[in-house]
Amino acid sequence: MPRPIPDFTARERHLVNQTLVERFGKPIPTQTIQAEVQLNLIQDELTMCPALTWQENICHFVIFKTGDSRFRCQFYYTDAEQFGTDEKEFDNLGDCTLKLLQLQAKHEEERMRVMRGLNAVDFSKANDGEEYHAPIII
Repeated sequence: MPRPIPDFTARERHLVNQTLVERFGKPIPTQTIQAEVQLNLIQDELTMCPALTWQENICHFVIFKTGDSRFRCQFYYTDAEQFGTDEKEFDNLGDCTLKLLQLQAKHEEERMRVMRGLNAVDFSKANDGEEYHAPIII
């Protein structure tokens, strides 16, 4: 039987919390939870792992501790909008946290650019000046 994965240490939680203050300019409350994670992609077995989670605006963040000095991370907006990093696992919590926050900031920037672009479209002028009629919702 594999030994359980140790919880986040006080030092690890402090590192994440300090990084969040630097990123968002204010303290962000974090919560320690237990999550089931598939550590081996070849096997279907799930392992209970400690995780740190927090929310800022509509975005949720999670850092999973998958072993001694091993971490995974993701951010998400909805069940359908989940994003990870291009690295499967990190051996440094600071690097994991920074990469997660950098990717989310980049994604948020792109999301806002798309939203501004959509807001700039005048749908009433669609189809060569014809009035736009939205599809019927049943």
